[in-house]
Amino acid sequence: MSTIKSLDDLKALRDKHKSSIDLRESSDSESRIRIAVGMATCGIASGSRETINAIIEEVRKLGMENVAVVQTGCLGYCYAEPIVEVRIPNKEPVLYGKVNAHKGREIVNSHIKGGQIISDWVIERTGC
Repeated sequence: MSTIKSLDDLKALRDKHKSSIDLRESSDSESRIRIAVGMATCGIASGSRETINAIIEEVRKLGMENVAVVQTGCLGYCYAEPIVEVRIPNKEPVLYGKVNAHKGREIVNSHIKGGQIISDWVIERTGC
């Protein structure tokens, strides 16, 4: 890793990482798709850091500006960690379980981009 020796170096570093920060911020807009990754202790222990990083990378790669990727606390399904919730405006939220980095990328491509829910990975939500 290179050291920062000037204000220009610092600005270049900021610009390099700005898109990742933008994906994690401004998730409150009701017109944006929201992908929330469970990042409580059980999620982190199950690999949710790799999952959220893969999702952010895929969203950025596809240039999806209407998608916000956020971290959230416990979603109550510890047995199914890492958990990813997809909220598309005017549609029911979908909760996916046991989402590793590969599955996270596939959710972005199939569900967010292609509009196809991956039923085999959905957690049954009774009583919610």
